[in-house]
Amino acid sequence: MDKTNNRNVEKMEELVPSFKRCVFCGACTSTCSAGSFTSFNVRKTHSLFRRGQYKDLAAALEKCMLCGKCTLVCPRGVNLRAMVIKMRQLVADRIIV
Repeated sequence: MDKTNNRNVEKMEELVPSFKRCVFCGACTSTCSAGSFTSFNVRKTHSLFRRGQYKDLAAALEKCMLCGKCTLVCPRGVNLRAMVIKMRQLVADRIIV
């Protein structure tokens, strides 16, 4: 963690301000429709991004169906749907690799 470049986390906090309110409670993952049918895990994806572990991030993000159920159940009001969309854009624009 000490060697992690926090530039991408700071960028995400600018794009989706609620991103920093996440306490990793797992409510998002427990209600995730994509998680019921695939190996997608919202909480794990968020963790990997924060840690700078971008390997296979694009493939994981593509599993999200963008239904927004995770955002509805988040007790901290994190806009997880917007977070996934912005992560996809950052990966597509090769801002993160």
